[in-house]
Amino acid sequence: MDLKNLLKPELVSLDLKGKNKEAIIRELVELAFRSGKVLDKEEAIRSVFEREDRMSTGMKHGIAIPHGKTTAVRELVACIGISPEEIDFDALDRKGCRIFIMTLSPIDKTGPHLQFLAEVGMLFRSEEKRQALLAAKTPEEVVSILVGNS
Repeated sequence: MDLKNLLKPELVSLDLKGKNKEAIIRELVELAFRSGKVLDKEEAIRSVFEREDRMSTGMKHGIAIPHGKTTAVRELVACIGISPEEIDFDALDRKGCRIFIMTLSPIDKTGPHLQFLAEVGMLFRSEEKRQALLAAKTPEEVVSILVGNS
């Protein structure tokens, strides 16, 4: 998977305003919706919450990867948000999250969704990369950090 084709500056928010899991998810879906690739915002939100209800997507090291499979998209859509403060996302390490990567994928296409999650998971094993993302000043810089080694 070529992350360069998926991650675009217009799908990056460096200053998420949400103060809890629900608000962050809604803000990320809105970001994706503004790209024109999400056909039904409420359906997209519902799919992400449905997934969160099964198991939190809060990982470790301040990262959460909320995602959903939905009829609201025709192809995999990804967006990135960074919060100025830690948000309780029920993470595996019980710490707050500041970096959020959300994906929405079509119900009938599993491959790209899983491949994206695997690639992103590998990227965030790097403390250096996580710190660079938190220090990024522009959406272009965030994209460059993420696709630099893909």
